[in-house]
Amino acid sequence: MSKSSTTIESDWLHIPHAGELLVSEFMEPLELEIPAVAQAIEVESARLQALIDGSERIDGELDLRLSRYFGMSEGFFMRLQTSADLRVAKRALNGELDRIAPRAA
Repeated sequence: MSKSSTTIESDWLHIPHAGELLVSEFMEPLELEIPAVAQAIEVESARLQALIDGSERIDGELDLRLSRYFGMSEGFFMRLQTSADLRVAKRALNGELDRIAPRAA
């Protein structure tokens, strides 16, 4: 069964933040729950929940804890956050960048 064009369009428009990717790419495949991960990385469950909900952003400390726990390079989760932030900003500019001429060297 194929997805409707509305579903495909809304999927395309959605830009996942670092917390969403933490869940979909790490926690769900490993069947990990928030309290277990929070305890393992020594943070409050509420802080991890806020990250997943998108109400808290990745900072250096949380990145280091998550990166160590999941065996990723330092800065991995911050790069996910930055990448999502840039895509959101670019979408919001809606072509305005095209009007800026790059400075000649």
